[in-house]
Amino acid sequence: MAQKIVTIFTDDLTGNESEEVQTHTFSLDGVGYEIDLSSENYDKLFEALEPFIGKGRKQGRVKSAGRARKVTSDNGPSAEELRAWARENNFDVNDRGRVPSSIREAYSRTQ
Repeated sequence: MAQKIVTIFTDDLTGNESEEVQTHTFSLDGVGYEIDLSSENYDKLFEALEPFIGKGRKQGRVKSAGRARKVTSDNGPSAEELRAWARENNFDVNDRGRVPSSIREAYSRTQ
């Protein structure tokens, strides 16, 4: 007997299915939230939070490994710094939104 498992990625905001949907986490008042969004809706979330992020103080970075998360105090490079490094090293990177983990990993291998 064969078994086939199909994973369907669905944007929590719109309900639309897409291969580009990714899970994002954020917290407010000590409560952590997780949401699955397409890159377009992630950009909307980021733009809405950006003024508050810019004025807030970092408490650490949350690294996601499946459902388990680990908080670290390493601040690492900013998205802007990663984008500049990526362009200097011939990586394709968007001007906005999440910097792909492949670029973050490539950057960390050079440090």
